[in-house]
Amino acid sequence: MLIAADTNPPAPAGATPSPRQLAWHQMETYAFMHFSPNTFTDREWGYGDEDPKQFNPTQFDANQIVRSVKAGGMKGLIMVCKHHDGLCLWPTKTTTHSIAQSPWRGGKGDMVREISDACRKQGLKFGVYLSPWDRNHPVYGKAGYPDVYRAQLTELLTNYGEVFEVWHDGANGGDGYYGGARETRSIDRRTYYDWPRNWEIVRRLQPNAVIFSDVGPDIRWVGNESGFAGDPCWATYSPVGEDGTAAAPGFTKYKEGETGHRNSQNWLPAECDVSIRPGWFWHAAEDDKVRSVENLKDLYFKSVGRGASFLLNVPPDRRGLVHEQDVVALKGFGDWLQKAFSRDLARGGQITVSSVRGPRFAANALTDGKRDTYWSTPDGTTTGTVEVSFAKPTAVNILRIREAIALGQRVDEFTVEGERDGRWEPVFQGQSIGSCRLIRLEKPTEFTKIRLRITQATGSLAISEFGLFLDTAG
Repeated sequence: MLIAADTNPPAPAGATPSPRQLAWHQMETYAFMHFSPNTFTDREWGYGDEDPKQFNPTQFDANQIVRSVKAGGMKGLIMVCKHHDGLCLWPTKTTTHSIAQSPWRGGKGDMVREISDACRKQGLKFGVYLSPWDRNHPVYGKAGYPDVYRAQLTELLTNYGEVFEVWHDGANGGDGYYGGARETRSIDRRTYYDWPRNWEIVRRLQPNAVIFSDVGPDIRWVGNESGFAGDPCWATYSPVGEDGTAAAPGFTKYKEGETGHRNSQNWLPAECDVSIRPGWFWHAAEDDKVRSVENLKDLYFKSVGRGASFLLNVPPDRRGLVHEQDVVALKGFGDWLQKAFSRDLARGGQITVSSVRGPRFAANALTDGKRDTYWSTPDGTTTGTVEVSFAKPTAVNILRIREAIALGQRVDEFTVEGERDGRWEPVFQGQSIGSCRLIRLEKPTEFTKIRLRITQATGSLAISEFGLFLDTAG
Protein backbone atom coordinates (compact mmCIF):
# COMPACT_ATOMS: atom_id res chain seq x y z
CA MET A 1 0.00 0.00 0.00
CA LEU A 2 1.29 3.45 -0.92
CA ILE A 3 1.23 5.87 2.03
CA ALA A 4 2.01 9.45 1.08
CA ALA A 5 2.83 12.22 3.54
CA ASP A 6 0.50 14.91 2.20
CA THR A 7 -1.32 16.73 5.01
CA ASN A 8 -3.39 18.90 2.66
CA PRO A 9 -6.86 17.90 1.47
CA PRO A 10 -7.34 17.24 -2.23
CA ALA A 11 -8.46 20.16 -4.35
CA PRO A 12 -12.21 20.37 -5.00
CA ALA A 13 -13.35 18.71 -8.21
CA GLY A 14 -16.17 20.34 -10.17
CA ALA A 15 -19.11 21.97 -8.43
CA THR A 16 -19.25 21.93 -4.63
CA PRO A 17 -22.11 22.50 -2.16
CA SER A 18 -22.61 25.62 -0.07
CA PRO A 19 -22.67 25.31 3.73
CA ARG A 20 -26.49 25.48 3.68
CA GLN A 21 -26.59 22.66 1.12
CA LEU A 22 -24.19 20.55 3.18
CA ALA A 23 -26.47 20.92 6.21
CA TRP A 24 -29.47 19.93 4.08
CA HIS A 25 -27.70 16.82 2.77
CA GLN A 26 -27.33 15.55 6.32
CA MET A 27 -31.09 15.61 6.93
CA GLU A 28 -32.00 13.07 4.21
CA THR A 29 -35.58 12.46 5.40
CA TYR A 30 -38.22 15.06 6.26
CA ALA A 31 -41.97 15.53 5.98
CA PHE A 32 -44.51 17.58 4.06
CA MET A 33 -47.82 18.70 5.56
CA HIS A 34 -50.68 19.47 3.14
CA PHE A 35 -53.69 20.89 5.00
CA SER A 36 -56.24 23.33 3.58
CA PRO A 37 -59.93 23.65 2.66
CA ASN A 38 -59.23 20.74 0.28
CA THR A 39 -59.19 18.48 3.34
CA PHE A 40 -62.83 19.40 3.97
CA THR A 41 -64.06 19.64 0.36
CA ASP A 42 -62.45 16.36 -0.74
CA ARG A 43 -60.44 18.07 -3.48
CA GLU A 44 -56.78 18.07 -4.44
CA TRP A 45 -56.72 21.55 -5.98
CA GLY A 46 -59.11 24.09 -4.51
CA TYR A 47 -60.66 26.53 -6.96
CA GLY A 48 -60.25 29.54 -4.69
CA ASP A 49 -63.93 30.13 -3.92
CA GLU A 50 -64.00 27.97 -0.77
CA ASP A 51 -65.56 29.57 2.30
CA PRO A 52 -62.95 29.83 5.10
CA LYS A 53 -65.68 28.72 7.49
CA GLN A 54 -65.34 25.24 6.00
CA PHE A 55 -61.88 25.01 7.52
CA ASN A 56 -62.52 23.93 11.11
CA PRO A 57 -60.38 21.08 12.50
CA THR A 58 -61.96 20.68 15.91
CA GLN A 59 -59.20 18.49 17.43
CA PHE A 60 -56.15 20.09 15.84
CA ASP A 61 -52.99 19.06 17.69
CA ALA A 62 -49.70 20.33 16.31
CA ASN A 63 -47.75 18.24 18.79
CA GLN A 64 -49.45 15.04 17.63
CA ILE A 65 -48.66 15.87 14.01
CA VAL A 66 -45.00 16.61 14.71
CA ARG A 67 -44.67 13.64 17.06
CA SER A 68 -46.03 11.33 14.36
CA VAL A 69 -43.59 12.43 11.66
CA LYS A 70 -40.69 12.40 14.12
CA ALA A 71 -41.53 8.78 14.94
CA GLY A 72 -41.15 8.13 11.20
CA GLY A 73 -37.52 9.20 11.31
CA MET A 74 -38.23 12.61 9.78
CA LYS A 75 -35.72 15.37 10.63
CA GLY A 76 -37.96 18.28 9.67
CA LEU A 77 -41.42 19.34 8.54
CA ILE A 78 -42.33 21.60 5.63
CA MET A 79 -45.77 23.10 6.17
CA VAL A 80 -48.00 24.08 3.26
CA CYS A 81 -48.83 27.55 4.57
CA LYS A 82 -50.87 28.45 1.48
CA HIS A 83 -51.88 26.10 -1.33
CA HIS A 84 -53.29 27.10 -4.73
CA ASP A 85 -56.72 27.83 -3.20
CA GLY A 86 -55.16 30.87 -1.52
CA LEU A 87 -56.26 30.34 2.10
CA CYS A 88 -53.39 31.47 4.33
CA LEU A 89 -52.99 29.38 7.48
CA TRP A 90 -51.64 32.33 9.40
CA PRO A 91 -53.27 35.73 10.15
CA THR A 92 -51.65 37.54 7.25
CA LYS A 93 -51.97 41.26 6.61
CA THR A 94 -51.98 40.71 2.85
CA THR A 95 -55.51 39.32 2.34
CA THR A 96 -58.77 38.67 4.15
CA HIS A 97 -58.75 35.11 2.81
CA SER A 98 -56.99 33.62 5.79
CA ILE A 99 -57.44 31.51 8.86
CA ALA A 100 -58.68 34.61 10.68
CA GLN A 101 -61.98 34.17 8.80
CA SER A 102 -62.37 30.55 9.89
CA PRO A 103 -64.08 29.32 13.06
CA TRP A 104 -60.90 27.56 14.17
CA ARG A 105 -59.68 29.02 17.48
CA GLY A 106 -62.48 31.56 17.15
CA GLY A 107 -60.68 33.27 14.29
CA LYS A 108 -57.76 34.09 16.59
CA GLY A 109 -55.52 31.14 15.72
CA ASP A 110 -52.22 30.87 13.89
CA MET A 111 -51.61 27.37 12.57
CA VAL A 112 -48.15 28.21 11.24
CA ARG A 113 -47.21 29.36 14.74
CA GLU A 114 -48.47 26.17 16.37
CA ILE A 115 -46.68 23.88 13.92
CA SER A 116 -43.40 25.82 14.00
CA ASP A 117 -43.46 25.89 17.81
CA ALA A 118 -44.17 22.15 17.96
CA CYS A 119 -41.24 21.46 15.62
CA ARG A 120 -38.84 23.41 17.78
CA LYS A 121 -40.19 21.80 20.94
CA GLN A 122 -39.59 18.32 19.54
CA GLY A 123 -36.29 19.01 17.82
CA LEU A 124 -37.41 19.06 14.19
CA LYS A 125 -36.48 21.70 11.66
CA PHE A 126 -39.29 23.82 10.21
CA GLY A 127 -39.84 24.73 6.56
CA VAL A 128 -42.45 26.64 4.58
CA TYR A 129 -44.30 26.06 1.31
CA LEU A 130 -45.98 29.15 -0.16
CA SER A 131 -47.84 28.56 -3.41
CA PRO A 132 -47.00 31.21 -6.03
CA TRP A 133 -50.35 30.54 -7.72
CA ASP A 134 -53.32 31.98 -5.83
CA ARG A 135 -56.73 31.11 -7.30
CA ASN A 136 -58.50 33.32 -4.81
CA HIS A 137 -56.64 36.62 -4.96
CA PRO A 138 -58.32 39.23 -7.19
CA VAL A 139 -55.08 40.63 -8.62
CA TYR A 140 -53.36 37.33 -9.38
CA GLY A 141 -51.98 37.45 -12.92
CA LYS A 142 -51.81 41.24 -12.80
CA ALA A 143 -49.00 43.64 -11.93
CA GLY A 144 -49.72 43.90 -8.21
CA TYR A 145 -49.74 40.25 -7.15
CA PRO A 146 -45.97 39.54 -7.06
CA ASP A 147 -45.68 42.21 -4.37
CA VAL A 148 -48.45 40.48 -2.40
CA TYR A 149 -46.56 37.22 -2.72
CA ARG A 150 -43.34 38.81 -1.53
CA ALA A 151 -45.14 40.33 1.44
CA GLN A 152 -46.51 36.90 2.39
CA LEU A 153 -43.06 35.38 2.03
CA THR A 154 -41.63 38.10 4.25
CA GLU A 155 -44.22 37.42 6.96
CA LEU A 156 -43.43 33.70 6.99
CA LEU A 157 -39.68 34.23 7.07
CA THR A 158 -39.80 36.92 9.75
CA ASN A 159 -42.29 35.74 12.36
CA TYR A 160 -41.72 32.01 12.85
CA GLY A 161 -38.10 31.48 13.78
CA GLU A 162 -35.46 29.69 11.76
CA VAL A 163 -36.58 28.06 8.51
CA PHE A 164 -34.54 25.28 6.90
CA GLU A 165 -36.25 25.17 3.47
CA VAL A 166 -38.48 27.41 1.38
CA TRP A 167 -40.56 25.50 -1.19
CA HIS A 168 -41.80 27.05 -4.46
CA ASP A 169 -44.32 25.02 -6.46
CA GLY A 170 -44.17 24.93 -10.24
CA ALA A 171 -47.96 25.04 -10.72
CA ASN A 172 -48.60 28.58 -11.94
CA GLY A 173 -51.57 30.14 -13.69
CA GLY A 174 -54.88 28.86 -15.02
CA ASP A 175 -58.54 29.06 -14.11
CA GLY A 176 -59.70 30.28 -10.72
CA TYR A 177 -62.09 32.34 -8.67
CA TYR A 178 -59.86 35.44 -8.58
CA GLY A 179 -62.07 37.56 -6.36
CA GLY A 180 -65.23 36.62 -8.26
CA ALA A 181 -63.93 37.08 -11.81
CA ARG A 182 -64.06 33.31 -12.37
CA GLU A 183 -61.76 33.29 -15.36
CA THR A 184 -58.53 31.86 -16.70
CA ARG A 185 -55.43 33.94 -16.19
CA SER A 186 -52.18 33.14 -17.91
CA ILE A 187 -48.74 34.35 -16.89
CA ASP A 188 -45.22 34.18 -18.28
CA ARG A 189 -43.76 31.72 -15.81
CA ARG A 190 -40.24 32.90 -16.64
CA THR A 191 -40.73 36.57 -15.76
CA TYR A 192 -43.99 37.19 -13.85
CA TYR A 193 -42.77 36.50 -10.32
CA ASP A 194 -39.27 37.98 -10.77
CA TRP A 195 -37.81 35.00 -8.93
CA PRO A 196 -34.40 36.56 -8.21
CA ARG A 197 -36.18 39.19 -6.09
CA ASN A 198 -38.01 36.49 -4.15
CA TRP A 199 -34.81 34.55 -3.56
CA GLU A 200 -33.06 37.70 -2.36
CA ILE A 201 -35.73 37.99 0.36
CA VAL A 202 -35.01 34.43 1.48
CA ARG A 203 -31.25 35.02 1.51
CA ARG A 204 -31.65 38.21 3.55
CA LEU A 205 -34.18 36.93 6.10
CA GLN A 206 -33.18 33.24 6.31
CA PRO A 207 -29.58 32.94 5.11
CA ASN A 208 -29.31 29.30 6.20
CA ALA A 209 -32.46 28.17 4.37
CA VAL A 210 -32.21 26.18 1.16
CA ILE A 211 -34.54 27.23 -1.67
CA PHE A 212 -36.41 24.52 -3.59
CA SER A 213 -37.97 24.79 -7.05
CA ASP A 214 -37.67 23.21 -10.48
CA VAL A 215 -34.55 25.34 -10.92
CA GLY A 216 -33.31 25.56 -7.32
CA PRO A 217 -31.26 27.63 -6.74
CA ASP A 218 -30.30 25.23 -3.91
CA ILE A 219 -32.47 22.10 -4.29
CA ARG A 220 -34.10 20.78 -7.45
CA TRP A 221 -37.30 18.85 -8.05
CA VAL A 222 -36.47 15.29 -9.03
CA GLY A 223 -38.98 15.47 -11.88
CA ASN A 224 -41.68 13.14 -10.54
CA GLU A 225 -44.04 12.89 -7.57
CA SER A 226 -43.43 9.18 -7.07
CA GLY A 227 -40.60 9.47 -4.57
CA PHE A 228 -37.67 8.07 -6.53
CA ALA A 229 -34.51 9.44 -8.10
CA GLY A 230 -32.88 8.17 -11.25
CA ASP A 231 -29.85 5.91 -11.23
CA PRO A 232 -27.43 7.52 -11.55
CA CYS A 233 -28.62 10.68 -9.81
CA TRP A 234 -25.93 13.35 -10.01
CA ALA A 235 -25.94 16.20 -7.51
CA THR A 236 -25.10 18.59 -10.34
CA TYR A 237 -27.72 19.92 -12.74
CA SER A 238 -28.29 22.68 -15.30
CA PRO A 239 -32.05 23.19 -15.77
CA VAL A 240 -33.27 24.03 -19.25
CA GLY A 241 -36.59 25.64 -20.20
CA GLU A 242 -39.33 23.67 -21.92
CA ASP A 243 -38.39 25.24 -25.26
CA GLY A 244 -34.65 25.15 -24.71
CA THR A 245 -34.46 28.74 -23.43
CA ALA A 246 -33.95 29.95 -19.87
CA ALA A 247 -35.64 27.81 -17.21
CA ALA A 248 -37.94 28.95 -14.41
CA PRO A 249 -40.11 27.26 -11.78
CA GLY A 250 -42.82 25.46 -13.74
CA PHE A 251 -40.94 25.91 -17.01
CA THR A 252 -38.30 23.21 -17.35
CA LYS A 253 -37.53 19.93 -19.06
CA TYR A 254 -38.30 18.50 -15.67
CA LYS A 255 -37.68 14.83 -16.45
CA GLU A 256 -33.97 15.63 -16.66
CA GLY A 257 -34.13 16.29 -12.93
CA GLU A 258 -34.32 12.55 -12.25
CA THR A 259 -30.68 12.03 -13.16
CA GLY A 260 -29.21 15.53 -13.25
CA HIS A 261 -26.21 16.37 -15.43
CA ARG A 262 -22.79 14.94 -14.65
CA ASN A 263 -20.74 17.81 -16.04
CA SER A 264 -22.81 20.73 -14.77
CA GLN A 265 -21.08 23.41 -12.71
CA ASN A 266 -24.19 23.85 -10.54
CA TRP A 267 -24.45 21.89 -7.29
CA LEU A 268 -28.21 21.37 -7.40
CA PRO A 269 -29.15 18.07 -5.71
CA ALA A 270 -32.53 16.38 -5.98
CA GLU A 271 -35.45 16.21 -3.56
CA CYS A 272 -37.92 13.33 -3.99
CA ASP A 273 -41.43 14.34 -2.95
CA VAL A 274 -44.18 11.77 -2.50
CA SER A 275 -47.30 11.33 -0.37
CA ILE A 276 -47.94 8.58 2.14
CA ARG A 277 -51.38 8.35 0.48
CA PRO A 278 -52.47 8.49 -3.18
CA GLY A 279 -53.43 12.16 -2.76
CA TRP A 280 -51.56 15.10 -1.25
CA PHE A 281 -54.54 15.92 0.99
CA TRP A 282 -56.38 13.59 3.33
CA HIS A 283 -59.42 11.82 1.88
CA ALA A 284 -61.51 9.33 3.82
CA ALA A 285 -61.66 7.02 0.81
CA GLU A 286 -57.87 6.62 1.01
CA ASP A 287 -57.65 5.48 4.63
CA ASP A 288 -57.06 1.92 3.42
CA LYS A 289 -54.50 3.02 0.82
CA VAL A 290 -51.72 4.26 3.11
CA ARG A 291 -48.27 3.14 2.00
CA SER A 292 -46.89 0.06 3.70
CA VAL A 293 -43.63 0.02 5.61
CA GLU A 294 -42.12 -2.12 2.84
CA ASN A 295 -43.09 0.47 0.24
CA LEU A 296 -41.62 3.31 2.32
CA LYS A 297 -38.39 1.33 2.68
CA ASP A 298 -38.23 0.84 -1.08
CA LEU A 299 -38.69 4.58 -1.65
CA TYR A 300 -35.97 5.34 0.89
CA PHE A 301 -33.48 3.20 -1.01
CA LYS A 302 -34.50 4.86 -4.30
CA SER A 303 -34.24 8.42 -2.97
CA VAL A 304 -31.76 8.76 -0.09
CA GLY A 305 -29.98 5.68 -1.39
CA ARG A 306 -29.30 7.46 -4.68
CA GLY A 307 -28.00 10.70 -3.16
CA ALA A 308 -31.29 12.61 -3.03
CA SER A 309 -33.61 13.46 -0.12
CA PHE A 310 -36.89 11.80 0.83
CA LEU A 311 -39.76 14.29 1.37
CA LEU A 312 -42.77 12.33 2.61
CA ASN A 313 -46.13 14.07 2.70
CA VAL A 314 -48.27 13.31 5.78
CA PRO A 315 -51.65 15.11 5.51
CA PRO A 316 -53.74 15.69 8.65
CA ASP A 317 -57.38 14.58 8.55
CA ARG A 318 -60.47 16.69 9.25
CA ARG A 319 -59.88 16.42 12.98
CA GLY A 320 -56.51 18.08 12.52
CA LEU A 321 -54.63 14.90 13.43
CA VAL A 322 -52.43 12.43 11.60
CA HIS A 323 -54.76 9.51 10.93
CA GLU A 324 -54.22 6.27 12.84
CA GLN A 325 -53.29 4.34 9.67
CA ASP A 326 -50.61 6.86 8.80
CA VAL A 327 -49.28 6.82 12.37
CA VAL A 328 -48.80 3.05 12.22
CA ALA A 329 -46.95 3.23 8.88
CA LEU A 330 -44.72 6.06 10.05
CA LYS A 331 -43.82 4.33 13.29
CA GLY A 332 -43.02 1.11 11.47
CA PHE A 333 -40.77 2.90 8.99
CA GLY A 334 -39.03 4.92 11.70
CA ASP A 335 -38.38 1.83 13.80
CA TRP A 336 -36.94 0.02 10.78
CA LEU A 337 -34.73 2.97 9.88
CA GLN A 338 -33.28 3.17 13.36
CA LYS A 339 -32.68 -0.55 13.72
CA ALA A 340 -31.38 -1.33 10.23
CA PHE A 341 -28.50 1.16 10.49
CA SER A 342 -27.77 0.81 14.21
CA ARG A 343 -24.66 -1.39 13.83
CA ASP A 344 -21.97 -0.95 11.21
CA LEU A 345 -20.44 -4.38 10.70
CA ALA A 346 -17.44 -2.87 8.93
CA ARG A 347 -16.21 -1.63 12.30
CA GLY A 348 -15.75 -5.24 13.37
CA GLY A 349 -13.65 -6.10 10.33
CA GLN A 350 -10.13 -5.30 9.21
CA ILE A 351 -10.04 -2.46 6.69
CA THR A 352 -7.29 -2.08 4.12
CA VAL A 353 -7.02 0.46 1.32
CA SER A 354 -4.92 0.62 -1.83
CA SER A 355 -3.20 3.93 -1.03
CA VAL A 356 -3.39 6.79 1.45
CA ARG A 357 -2.85 10.45 0.86
CA GLY A 358 -1.44 11.00 4.34
CA PRO A 359 -2.04 10.02 7.98
CA ARG A 360 -5.06 12.31 8.45
CA PHE A 361 -6.75 10.63 5.44
CA ALA A 362 -6.34 7.01 6.58
CA ALA A 363 -8.80 4.11 6.36
CA ASN A 364 -10.15 4.56 9.89
CA ALA A 365 -12.13 7.59 8.63
CA LEU A 366 -14.38 5.20 6.72
CA THR A 367 -15.99 3.83 9.89
CA ASP A 368 -15.77 6.70 12.41
CA GLY A 369 -19.34 7.89 11.75
CA LYS A 370 -18.23 11.40 10.78
CA ARG A 371 -19.10 12.98 7.47
CA ASP A 372 -16.26 15.50 7.53
CA THR A 373 -13.46 12.92 7.80
CA TYR A 374 -12.52 10.76 4.86
CA TRP A 375 -10.07 8.36 3.30
CA SER A 376 -8.26 9.96 0.40
CA THR A 377 -5.69 8.96 -2.22
CA PRO A 378 -2.63 10.94 -3.38
CA ASP A 379 -2.97 13.52 -6.11
CA GLY A 380 -3.28 11.87 -9.49
CA THR A 381 -4.59 8.61 -8.04
CA THR A 382 -8.14 8.40 -9.35
CA THR A 383 -8.75 4.71 -8.78
CA GLY A 384 -8.55 2.72 -5.58
CA THR A 385 -9.81 -0.10 -3.41
CA VAL A 386 -11.30 -0.43 0.07
CA GLU A 387 -11.43 -3.96 1.46
CA VAL A 388 -13.11 -5.18 4.65
CA SER A 389 -12.03 -8.63 5.90
CA PHE A 390 -13.92 -10.58 8.56
CA ALA A 391 -12.52 -13.18 10.97
CA LYS A 392 -15.44 -15.42 10.03
CA PRO A 393 -18.19 -15.30 7.39
CA THR A 394 -20.50 -12.37 8.17
CA ALA A 395 -24.02 -11.80 6.86
CA VAL A 396 -24.65 -8.47 5.16
CA ASN A 397 -27.55 -7.13 3.09
CA ILE A 398 -27.08 -3.34 3.04
CA LEU A 399 -24.01 -1.34 2.03
CA ARG A 400 -23.70 2.42 2.49
CA ILE A 401 -21.07 4.51 0.73
CA ARG A 402 -20.58 8.25 1.10
CA GLU A 403 -18.25 10.67 -0.61
CA ALA A 404 -16.80 13.70 1.13
CA ILE A 405 -19.06 15.93 -0.94
CA ALA A 406 -17.64 19.20 0.39
CA LEU A 407 -14.92 18.46 -2.18
CA GLY A 408 -17.44 17.71 -4.96
CA GLN A 409 -18.89 14.54 -6.45
CA ARG A 410 -15.79 12.78 -7.75
CA VAL A 411 -16.63 9.13 -8.45
CA ASP A 412 -17.84 8.23 -11.95
CA GLU A 413 -17.80 4.43 -11.78
CA PHE A 414 -17.42 1.85 -9.03
CA THR A 415 -17.87 -1.84 -8.35
CA VAL A 416 -18.57 -3.79 -5.15
CA GLU A 417 -17.44 -7.40 -4.87
CA GLY A 418 -17.70 -10.04 -2.13
CA GLU A 419 -15.62 -13.07 -1.32
CA ARG A 420 -17.44 -16.32 -0.53
CA ASP A 421 -15.79 -19.71 -0.20
CA GLY A 422 -12.52 -18.25 -1.44
CA ARG A 423 -14.03 -16.83 -4.63
CA TRP A 424 -14.79 -13.21 -5.48
CA GLU A 425 -18.20 -12.47 -7.00
CA PRO A 426 -19.81 -9.26 -8.23
CA VAL A 427 -22.28 -7.58 -5.87
CA PHE A 428 -23.04 -4.25 -7.55
CA GLN A 429 -21.81 -1.95 -10.28
CA GLY A 430 -22.77 1.72 -10.44
CA GLN A 431 -21.86 5.27 -11.32
CA SER A 432 -22.72 8.07 -8.89
CA ILE A 433 -22.09 7.86 -5.14
CA GLY A 434 -22.34 11.44 -3.85
CA SER A 435 -23.74 12.11 -0.37
CA CYS A 436 -25.16 8.60 0.01
CA ARG A 437 -25.28 5.43 -2.02
CA LEU A 438 -27.23 2.50 -0.58
CA ILE A 439 -26.92 -0.97 -2.02
CA ARG A 440 -29.53 -3.51 -0.94
CA LEU A 441 -28.99 -7.22 -1.51
CA GLU A 442 -31.94 -9.49 -2.20
CA LYS A 443 -31.19 -11.49 0.95
CA PRO A 444 -28.60 -11.58 3.74
CA THR A 445 -25.41 -13.03 2.31
CA GLU A 446 -22.34 -14.23 4.21
CA PHE A 447 -19.00 -12.86 3.05
CA THR A 448 -15.46 -13.25 4.33
CA LYS A 449 -14.40 -10.10 2.48
CA ILE A 450 -16.15 -7.20 0.80
CA ARG A 451 -14.36 -4.67 -1.35
CA LEU A 452 -15.18 -1.40 -3.05
CA ARG A 453 -13.30 -0.76 -6.27
CA ILE A 454 -13.47 2.76 -7.66
CA THR A 455 -12.56 2.46 -11.31
CA GLN A 456 -13.07 6.02 -12.55
CA ALA A 457 -13.13 9.43 -10.86
CA THR A 458 -12.50 13.08 -11.71
CA GLY A 459 -9.84 13.54 -9.02
CA SER A 460 -8.12 11.82 -6.15
CA LEU A 461 -10.64 9.82 -4.11
CA ALA A 462 -12.36 11.19 -1.00
CA ILE A 463 -14.66 8.62 0.64
CA SER A 464 -16.14 9.36 4.06
CA GLU A 465 -17.93 6.06 4.69
CA PHE A 466 -17.99 2.44 3.65
CA GLY A 467 -20.58 0.88 5.92
CA LEU A 468 -21.99 -2.65 6.05
CA PHE A 469 -25.27 -3.53 7.73
CA LEU A 470 -27.58 -6.45 8.36
CA ASP A 471 -31.29 -5.67 8.15
CA THR A 472 -32.94 -8.56 9.96
CA ALA A 473 -36.36 -7.36 8.83
CA GLY A 474 -35.46 -8.43 5.28
